[in-house]
Amino acid sequence: MLEKLRKLAENSQSRYFHFPVSCILECHDKTVFYGVNVETSSPAAGICAERNALFQALAKGYQKKDFLRIHIYSQSKNSITPCFICRQALIDYCPLDMEIISYTEDGSTKTFSLSELCTYPFQEEDFK
Repeated sequence: MLEKLRKLAENSQSRYFHFPVSCILECHDKTVFYGVNVETSSPAAGICAERNALFQALAKGYQKKDFLRIHIYSQSKNSITPCFICRQALIDYCPLDMEIISYTEDGSTKTFSLSELCTYPFQEEDFK
């Protein structure tokens, strides 16, 4: 998986902050969706790798029950986790027990569940 993520990170459009990130979203049916971060000169107009992959899956008709795990990679010596905007998107469209695996440049990994990263999620039920 690490080599796929490294290769995918080459597609990152990160000319402003120079922090390429790639991500692979795995579904239970073995389908995968790829994402990279795309930066713009106006940061809010860009998109993170995690939402890039997730939104592609949603556009293909996949739903919360379909998502298994997400792999995230950056060329960093430290593990990264999804930003808070991505965490909210993941909470809205992924199961709370979904695995999030973070890869560092040297190949080490840290694994989290979505619920571990978001201990008090704001969810659809909160609107009722």
